[in-house]
Amino acid sequence: MMTDTATGPLLTAWGAPGAPGALGEKLAHLLLPPDAALPPVSPADPGAAVRDLARAERGTPWPQPLASQYARYFKDGDRTSYETSVFTRQDRLTRAVLMAVATGDGAWVDEAADGIVLLCEQSSWCWPAHDDHHRRLGVVLPDLSGPYLDLGAADVAGQLAWADHALGRLFDERFPGLRERVRDEVRTRVLEPFTRRRDWHWLGLDGDVHNWCPWICGNVLVAALRLAEPGAERAGQVAWAVAGVDRYLAALPADGSVDEGYEYWWNGACRALEALDVLEHATSGALTAVDVPVVRQTVRFPHRMHLGGPWYVNFADARALPPAGQPWQVVHRWARRLGEQDAGRHAAAHRDAAVSPEAELGRALAELADETWRTAGPAEPPLADGVWLPGTQVGVARTRDGLTLAVKGGHNAEHHNHNDVGSVIIAVDGVPVVADAGRPTYTAQTFGPDRYAIWTMRSDWHSVPEVRGTPQGQGERFRARDTEVTDEAGIFRVRLDLAEAYPVEGLARWWRTARLDRDAGTVTIEDAWSFAAAGAGSVLHYLLAGQVTLSAGRAEVRPVGGGRTVFLSWDPGRAAVSTTVRELDDPMLSSVWGERMTRLELRLPGTAGGSFRIQAGVCA
Repeated sequence: MMTDTATGPLLTAWGAPGAPGALGEKLAHLLLPPDAALPPVSPADPGAAVRDLARAERGTPWPQPLASQYARYFKDGDRTSYETSVFTRQDRLTRAVLMAVATGDGAWVDEAADGIVLLCEQSSWCWPAHDDHHRRLGVVLPDLSGPYLDLGAADVAGQLAWADHALGRLFDERFPGLRERVRDEVRTRVLEPFTRRRDWHWLGLDGDVHNWCPWICGNVLVAALRLAEPGAERAGQVAWAVAGVDRYLAALPADGSVDEGYEYWWNGACRALEALDVLEHATSGALTAVDVPVVRQTVRFPHRMHLGGPWYVNFADARALPPAGQPWQVVHRWARRLGEQDAGRHAAAHRDAAVSPEAELGRALAELADETWRTAGPAEPPLADGVWLPGTQVGVARTRDGLTLAVKGGHNAEHHNHNDVGSVIIAVDGVPVVADAGRPTYTAQTFGPDRYAIWTMRSDWHSVPEVRGTPQGQGERFRARDTEVTDEAGIFRVRLDLAEAYPVEGLARWWRTARLDRDAGTVTIEDAWSFAAAGAGSVLHYLLAGQVTLSAGRAEVRPVGGGRTVFLSWDPGRAAVSTTVRELDDPMLSSVWGERMTRLELRLPGTAGGSFRIQAGVCA
């Protein structure tokens, strides 16, 4: 556990033990003044997508978050209606700022000022799913006297700081007093609560550090640097924000992996990298993280999780087809600085000539100011032959003919956890056919006490055993043990004992061995069990994505979107076979997997000991 006086990798490297006090004293002499503290912006053209949408929406009513939308979360669990209004409003503001920077046209400055004032007049910047006012007061509307600092509030503070940085002079000319209003709102809603309270769960002072910490602290860092008055208070705010980023990096495994899944890397480790970029600029290079080992390792994480094309390994709440508009410039920039060629090529392969119309303002400005990124040539993303990340017990390996195996150990109390110890993914040409469903649309249930009533979170809808009628247990003690990994020229093999993941009396061992044979072009999954005595039978589940055809001892799966077919084969005399089709009515799932997924069920006899094997390969 890290406390507010512990030292992580950053503060250790910078010789500032006892954070944040010692760092604050250091920063008081290092920080550039507010008008120079953030990196310079470029008047570069943001691209046709931003231009066209900005022109189409200018002159139309701005999105208006409503009380009825806010209250829905507390009535029926819907969080999407309100958040969509908030996000579309902020996206429109970002586009207006980018157009004003690119053109210098006063009409775009006016558009940006309208969006900023609307944000300043918005009752709360906090998303209703995070605010504690309902629990404290029993109300379904924001408590203006007690602003809650969450992801949403931090995002707005960061966006306003970047807008002030990009257009401050023009705001002074056309809207005297606007910038003072912004500073007052950010101080009241974000900087003061951040400085005053130490019980924010996302600070991780209890040892539970997750992606909220760098996400919020990174935005607070930007807001303090630009919008706070120079002096000891500003230095202390920056120091406390940096200590949060340090705490997050200290919680990452040495291999740089994240247990929340690839998609959440962008809102955790990537946020930390962005904050470190800003801090290095604000201290004229005095505080740099280029020599911090975990920083190098986490820059490698995205390309290590790449299955191929737009597809990624998606354990936990991540989606196998994550949103395309990620800030790849951040990875590219850090890869260049660290000499990580594979990470750089992987990032360059995702480069778009235009800024995403939904990009956050700070990320868009950084992208437009990075000339090396903007002129990067096309690249073929490198696909790792094999990787094992012991910190999260995730392995990925591929054959020479496009077959990929991913396997996961871990435990069932991870961040954004699914009960999935021992789960496997098998993909062909990047597309999963033995798949992890991911997560449906967020509601109140997603992070509430009934989370594991959601089918995608339960072990019986993952590619793991159901042992004698019992799914995996929930909690950190339900984990893989005695993990063994082999990665040689021809073979990648992971062997785990899953027995502790199941609250089953008399279960001594449940070995799962996932093996990829690069020479033969096959994947083999073998389960071997040992009980104190015979009893009820068990079921092996494999969640299949695509068009499924069954025959004796064989299933053939044609991937989503077509492509080469993969077979799964087994001894038909050793298991009874059935399937369950799951219709997908949530767009978060159907947009990835289509209309349905199919669960293959292999029913095993209830012997005290035994084993069962399936083999997978590409159909000839």
